Amino acid sequence: MKHAELTFVSGGVDCAAWHFTGEGDALATDAGRPVVVMAHGLAGTMDSGLQPFAEALAGAGLDVLAFDYRGFGASDGTPRQTVSMAGQLEDYRAAMSAAARLPGVDPQRLVVWGVSLAGGHAISAAAGRDDVAAVVALTPLVDGLAAGRHALATHTKAEMLRSTVAGFRSKLGKPVMMPVVARPGQLGAMTIEGSMDDYLAIAGPTWRNELDATVGMELGGHRPIKQAGDVTCPALFQVADFDRSAPPHSSMKAAFKARAEVRHYPCDHFDVYAGKRWHDAVVAHQVAFLTRVLGQA
Repeated sequence: MKHAELTFVSGGVDCAAWHFTGEGDALATDAGRPVVVMAHGLAGTMDSGLQPFAEALAGAGLDVLAFDYRGFGASDGTPRQTVSMAGQLEDYRAAMSAAARLPGVDPQRLVVWGVSLAGGHAISAAAGRDDVAAVVALTPLVDGLAAGRHALATHTKAEMLRSTVAGFRSKLGKPVMMPVVARPGQLGAMTIEGSMDDYLAIAGPTWRNELDATVGMELGGHRPIKQAGDVTCPALFQVADFDRSAPPHSSMKAAFKARAEVRHYPCDHFDVYAGKRWHDAVVAHQVAFLTRVLGQA
């Protein structure tokens, strides 16, 4: 499916985006089609596994705006490869404004979609808004503190200490870069057995296996679970029950607060992407949920 390339401004930076136009008029009203705003998780870029999701939703009649955060992928901005939770949330909100201005869309029927780290951003971006018609949170990371505790099951204390020290060094002096994904025992943001192969399998041409080590400090303060109760629109939480990266129990707590519909999958964090066993089910549930709640709207 073809898509248009465009940019929007967030925090004075040009962010790159892809616009997929929805097919048919099954979900269209006189005001236009609903539009999904979509972004990736930790260090992810829109060319790294998002397109199959976007195409499926566009095929169901929704416009989709997928984008890269500032400093990542095709977007401008410096420093590069540095995660700022506040900056990424600002980018989400700017993308929502840009999506509302797209031709043929209904600005009062925004859908906020996020996977992994962005699943938490989607919750925060939708909280307290009356122009958001639905939220889709796929394997969401909603509580950084809980994720840190969860990581103790798959990482040694020495590994976690090494990452923490690198983060402090980067915060206090010259930036310290580390891999996004690495083999178990190596320095990296994600070193769970199999995660490197899984991430590289979806990595697109703009993706870089490099990240500022301050990411651990940013994750510690990432707690969109606190805002889940302020999401007033229908929400779908898709939880990987054997997720070694985003704690499933935290996702369930956030889903309860958001009064969300929940789907469970007997898989790990990366098993929801195209080419993996559970991708088709995940996409089918998203399409069914959005078709139902937006059709009712």
